[in-house]
Amino acid sequence: MTIVFSILAVVVIMMLMGVPVGFAFGLGGFAILFFTGIDPRFAMPAAFRSIESYTLMALPLFILAGALISESGISRRLLNFTMSIVGRTKGGLGVVCVVTCTIFGAISGSASGAIAAIGSIMIPEMTEQGYPRGYATGLVATSSMLALLIPPSIPMIAFAMTAQISILSAFLSTLIPGLLMMTSYSLINIFLSRRMENLVMTPRQPPGQKLKEIGHSTRRAAFALLMPVVVLGGIYGGIFTPTEAAAVSAVYAVIVGLVLYRAMTFKKLFSGVKNAMITSGAIMILLFFILMVSRIMVTQQVPQHLTQAMFSITTNKWGVLLMLNIILLLMGMLVDDVSGNILSAAILLPVAQSVGIDPVHFAAISVTNLSLGNVTPPCAPMLYLAGMIGGNLPLNEYIKPAGCFMIFGALPVILMVTYVPEFALFLVDLFLR
Repeated sequence: MTIVFSILAVVVIMMLMGVPVGFAFGLGGFAILFFTGIDPRFAMPAAFRSIESYTLMALPLFILAGALISESGISRRLLNFTMSIVGRTKGGLGVVCVVTCTIFGAISGSASGAIAAIGSIMIPEMTEQGYPRGYATGLVATSSMLALLIPPSIPMIAFAMTAQISILSAFLSTLIPGLLMMTSYSLINIFLSRRMENLVMTPRQPPGQKLKEIGHSTRRAAFALLMPVVVLGGIYGGIFTPTEAAAVSAVYAVIVGLVLYRAMTFKKLFSGVKNAMITSGAIMILLFFILMVSRIMVTQQVPQHLTQAMFSITTNKWGVLLMLNIILLLMGMLVDDVSGNILSAAILLPVAQSVGIDPVHFAAISVTNLSLGNVTPPCAPMLYLAGMIGGNLPLNEYIKPAGCFMIFGALPVILMVTYVPEFALFLVDLFLR
């Protein structure tokens, strides 16, 4: 057991040094096999069987859909639609950013996709309207978390597959937390915007002209807004499975971008497919090695030892939940959301179940915490990506506004989800149980 924990510590050090997560876990896994004498034929076939899953096909297909959506012109029309409704009030442009990231999440399920598609448009737009560039960058970075909470969510598929729970239940568990976080971000943005003296206020329109603008933007964004209705309505209506829904969303994105909006060229189509293949390949390698390591850790009773270590501190359910939150937040700082949720399902879920936590409830706890970890330094991949999109800004320019949204917007929602299970389970109990 000491050998296993020592090697895992080395894996963490390698990730902090910049070694890709998949390779770090691959090296760690083979090192554990070598030093413990475990037969590789025990761990590796199990990992292969796990990734040979029909359910898992939803993962690369949703990645493909997200890549195609980024090239289809959908993001610009979503922004114009949201702008027509709330964009002319003080702080309205920030609300547009938050709401559009939420809608984009209901289409793509990708935080990086939301930052690339929405941030590349919103950061220059907000800067032109008088928002500090650092503020706009921090808002886009933290709003990208919403793409991981609003179904369909790629990390949630990874968690559900590893934990062997219903993907539909996992999707529903983060819908209310996602909407709560969207609301809290919007309110915080409006409060902070009131103190910005240089904001450019777009003149208000007469009611008739306002309705005309909303109607025009709605017509132009109709096919984009219809996409989450088709995908999620089809899933929850029992018309198709999540895997089939992922395929439908990819085909829908091609039809909308190539034929209806005509914003996608064949060059962009092939570029989107290529990027999706690269991302999916990297995630599959990552999945294989993490599943191999998690299989070894289960064999070596790492979850049981972790449970005993926590229970040596406290056996109180709420205390264990607090420690799990801290571990998940730290994990989110070190690894990406997909690999973090696989590790969470494999190692931490047994600990949560030992104190009576529903697996679907823990899925919501895991995804909300890990999404926050993805924008929390030192690693913070989504935070740094937003900084690059915002013009390679130094971290000190956008960490303060991002911190405001994380501390006052995200943390309260995470605590509510953790300690009030109904926030995660209400819709699940209403529709699926």
